[in-house]
Amino acid sequence: MSSPLAAATAIVYPSAAMNEMLRRAFEPARLGGLELRNRFVKAGAYEGMCPGGVPSEALLRHHRAIAEGGVGMTTVAYCAVGPDGRTFAQQMHMREAVVEPLRRITDAVHEAGARASLQLGHCGWFSRNTEVSGGRPFGPSPTWNMYGTLVGMPLARGMTEADIRQVIMEFGDAATGALRAGFDALELHMGHGYLLSQFLSPGTNRRTDRWGGRLANRLRLPVEVLREVRRRVGPAVPLLCKTNLRDGFRGGLELDEAIEVAKVLEAEGADALVLSGGYTSWNPFYLFRGEIPLRQMVEVEHTRWMRAALRCFGPFVMHEYPFRELYFLEDALRVRAAVKMPLAYVGGVVSAEGVERLMREGFDFVVLGRALVADPDFVRRMGEGRLRRSRCDACNRCVAEMDRPGGVRCVCTGEERPTVRT
Repeated sequence: MSSPLAAATAIVYPSAAMNEMLRRAFEPARLGGLELRNRFVKAGAYEGMCPGGVPSEALLRHHRAIAEGGVGMTTVAYCAVGPDGRTFAQQMHMREAVVEPLRRITDAVHEAGARASLQLGHCGWFSRNTEVSGGRPFGPSPTWNMYGTLVGMPLARGMTEADIRQVIMEFGDAATGALRAGFDALELHMGHGYLLSQFLSPGTNRRTDRWGGRLANRLRLPVEVLREVRRRVGPAVPLLCKTNLRDGFRGGLELDEAIEVAKVLEAEGADALVLSGGYTSWNPFYLFRGEIPLRQMVEVEHTRWMRAALRCFGPFVMHEYPFRELYFLEDALRVRAAVKMPLAYVGGVVSAEGVERLMREGFDFVVLGRALVADPDFVRRMGEGRLRRSRCDACNRCVAEMDRPGGVRCVCTGEERPTVRT
């Protein structure tokens, strides 16, 4: 008897109105040695569903609903590679206590016919985790940690060689834990101002040793992490790298260097790149685009001081970037022209027309975030010809919901949680 995964992989989306480019997105695709039932991937995005740092039943329901909604693969996020890699103490980090809860999630995703990926990362100095060793987070260079100032962590130290070697080993250990939990693929977070991004960015890496300076040195840690993870998991497990097209601030990583990063990761054997942008600690809405839900973000802050600071300084430090569909496309096309490896596009995909455009431009995978928070079955209904555009209007209130009890949800659809069932 065939497995539930094998049976569901054979799903055919029968809409006769589907044009050739859109149909391509629904055809089975290979990611390294792994076959996906289509080219749609749920973006790795913090869900806020790990109370006490342990995956919850809500997290299982969230990803099961998205898998039932038709994606080829869903990405569970954010999983720190070690306790000091957490942005705050409630985040998940890889350890034996989370393997079995994660296994229940991957089992549920597989039963729904999709594959499961785990996003692995380290926050570096971007932290207000008061449990961090020694009370001070670290990064490539000593810096002011604005995010942690009001919890008594205003400064971050520069990493030693021993710190760097430990982080590389933690990525390897976390990867093997992810395989024990049943994940089919891994996403290494090299963007958004997390640790590997901090090393890549000339704006935050001011080292003068072999880990800093010219791009080849700033790339050294991401490459060493990729090599170590590959050594641990072997050639068959797909490794995706989430990278920035631009950091989005003066002095940060720009597109020309991002293209060189892509070329090196291709040569190092990454199976795909997820092309993104922005620096969460400095310009969080460069990534999201659209409205800034400042009032809701103030409401969910846990301390009076953080609420006051966000209310006073939020309007000055949070820049608004207008939303338009496929807002990273022009930059992503430059990378597409420079490498032959599979590329996964993320950034404002909300319609069938957008998917058609991405297929026409030669992207291999379509990565969906807020569209699936609003409509977990967006992919399935689009394939059946019943939905051309997601209900997501880029209000971004789901960003604030990540920090409420229960985790991320769309407040515009009236649905408390995804309830898709096949």
